[in-house]
Amino acid sequence: MLEYEKAKQKLEKYNQEQLLQFYEELTDSEKEKLVKKILEMDLETIKELYESTKKTINNNDEIEPIEYIDKEKLSKEEKEKYEKIGAKIISNGQYAVAMMAGGQRNKTWTYWTKRHILLIRKQISF
Repeated sequence: MLEYEKAKQKLEKYNQEQLLQFYEELTDSEKEKLVKKILEMDLETIKELYESTKKTINNNDEIEPIEYIDKEKLSKEEKEKYEKIGAKIISNGQYAVAMMAGGQRNKTWTYWTKRHILLIRKQISF
């Protein structure tokens, strides 16, 4: 029950108590899984991401084409070099946006999906 109280307090802090609305209807196993998931959630980052959607967009940002690089022509060392540079830039919050057609994740040499980029940008460091 101590874990449930911790989860409840965490949800109250972020006004998300509705996640426990049907708690009593769950089996003991489901209750345990739900509480564990709630305790694992990074609600502060989610809140920050939500708040960032309210910020005014700077219309002075430049949009410019990027040079095409054929990854098949790059050495393993070059690929690793560019991945480290990109990860460092993202971790510093100094990133650009590149729009790509679906299925282009492999061309970025990363395992991250689009939804992971925003959630991990603060956690990468070199």
